[in-house]
Amino acid sequence: MADHTDEIQQNIAELRAQIDQVDCRIVKLINERAELALKIRGLKPQVNWGLYDPKREEQIFAQLSSCNDGPLYDDNLREIYEAVLRVMKEL
Repeated sequence: MADHTDEIQQNIAELRAQIDQVDCRIVKLINERAELALKIRGLKPQVNWGLYDPKREEQIFAQLSSCNDGPLYDDNLREIYEAVLRVMKEL
């Protein structure tokens, strides 16, 4: 029984290490996204576009839904991305 428990604990540790690696990739991608958003923000005044574009946000949410294979629901992704977009606006 102890061997089985040790095996499960090792499995959990390995999965957590994988999660840590994924989290680092997510952080890098969010920062890459922020850099791109800042470049767009710098260009918008040159074409007299406002900084906030609700249509664009809806396009983003639709795009997320189209590439979502789960297990997260579209509503879950929308909630996550609402937070991401809010932070991007605050940059």
